Amino acid sequence: MFDLVIGLALVVVALVIGGAGGAYGRIWLSGKKLHRAQQDARRIVTDARTTEKEILLEAKEEAIRIKSAVEAENREHRVELQRQERRVARKEEEVTRKAEGLERRERNLNNKEKDLDTLRGQIEDIKKKQLQEMERISALSEREARELLLQRIESEVREEGSRRVRELEMLLKEEADARAREIIAMAVQRCAADVATETTVSVVPIPSDDMKGRIIGREGRNIRALENATGCDLIIDDTPDAVTLSGFDPVRREVARVALSKLILDGRIHPARIEEVVQKAKAEVEATIKAEGEQAAYEAGVAGLHPELIKLLGRLKYRFSYGQNMLAHSLEAAHLAGMIGAEIGANVEICKKAGLLHDIGKAVDHEVEGTHAQIGADIVKRFEKSPEVIKAIAGHHLESDWEVSTVEEFVVAAADAISGARPGARRESLDHYLKRLEALESVANSFDGVEKSFAIQAGREVRIMVKPDVVDDLGSFRLARDIVKKIEESLVYPGQIKVTVVRETRAVEYAK
Repeated sequence: MFDLVIGLALVVVALVIGGAGGAYGRIWLSGKKLHRAQQDARRIVTDARTTEKEILLEAKEEAIRIKSAVEAENREHRVELQRQERRVARKEEEVTRKAEGLERRERNLNNKEKDLDTLRGQIEDIKKKQLQEMERISALSEREARELLLQRIESEVREEGSRRVRELEMLLKEEADARAREIIAMAVQRCAADVATETTVSVVPIPSDDMKGRIIGREGRNIRALENATGCDLIIDDTPDAVTLSGFDPVRREVARVALSKLILDGRIHPARIEEVVQKAKAEVEATIKAEGEQAAYEAGVAGLHPELIKLLGRLKYRFSYGQNMLAHSLEAAHLAGMIGAEIGANVEICKKAGLLHDIGKAVDHEVEGTHAQIGADIVKRFEKSPEVIKAIAGHHLESDWEVSTVEEFVVAAADAISGARPGARRESLDHYLKRLEALESVANSFDGVEKSFAIQAGREVRIMVKPDVVDDLGSFRLARDIVKKIEESLVYPGQIKVTVVRETRAVEYAK
């Protein structure tokens, strides 16, 4: 028990001694740390004071440097200001001197203006005196002199304008003629056609002259029956081995020719047989008309035509104008219009269709009143929806009051004129030919200053001799244009007519 108490006491004593030792150790360590901290603080304070002194020294040096820079800049500014003040002073002096100079000039100008007003008044007085003297000498007033001068100037301007217009017309005409000749020559060469030989009669060959009696029949009953059934006249004369059919309706004449040919081959000629054969001939001709119309449309390259237009087109095979077959003419015009239209950039389809149908009114012009152009336009209007085609058909003759609105109209009119005016296309009568020449010469002779006129080259040129003392050189050009305009307005002609005005002055003297 005692040992336990002693042991516990020793333990307690050891614990007390250990705690005291630990406390002393901590106090010593704390004192050491405090001493070290105080040393660090003194060192930091010393360093801070040193740094403070360095910073203050640098600040003072920077302040001195800035102050020096500012003072130098101020000195430069003062120098610049002094320089500008001196420049402004010089400019003020210059402005003052210039103002004084301007005042002197203004005074001089005022004085000169007064002198000029005085001189102007004197000049006006002199001008009035001279004008009065000129009026007295020339016996013309100022207004009359002005009108005379204006007339002279107007005459000179007109002559100069006529000269310029003539030069431009010649240049443009040369270019246009060259291009037109090229296009027309190409089209004509590519589209060659036959020479006109058809007439208003048809000749039917017969095997012998004995057949003439059989055609006439007993007391002429056969020939009367044939004439009544066909509407044509049979001419039986002394022409060997031939019978002539005469009639202005080409379709009826063709029916009569076909029927008579069949009757001659058959040999049975009597009124009943004649009526039967004539009906068959009519059906055959109608079939031929349709086939010819379809063939023409195919050759022209025009598709989609109405059957009625095809039939009317085929009837043109038996229609002639001045000896020219109208179906061949229409087909030729379609080809020419297509080629010309392709060359100048027009609508080729419209040109071909209008060219093919432009004379379709001639198929029925003996049955309907009006011109064939208007009749054809009215017929085509019922089956054709293109207004360009209808207008081209209606105006393909380009009358003086017709207004051309599309290039296709002019192309169709040109193709129609080329087809009708080419050599060998038509056969005119002598009377018509002479009347056309006389009309040309009468138009030329109706102008003042014309001495003589001559229509030459089958009416394609008219040469005019003028009086040289009445018409001058420029007047001859104006006269040629005026004659051309009157020919275009008053005459109808194929192709073109060349007008040549000849002015000649001759001086004749005799040495004795």
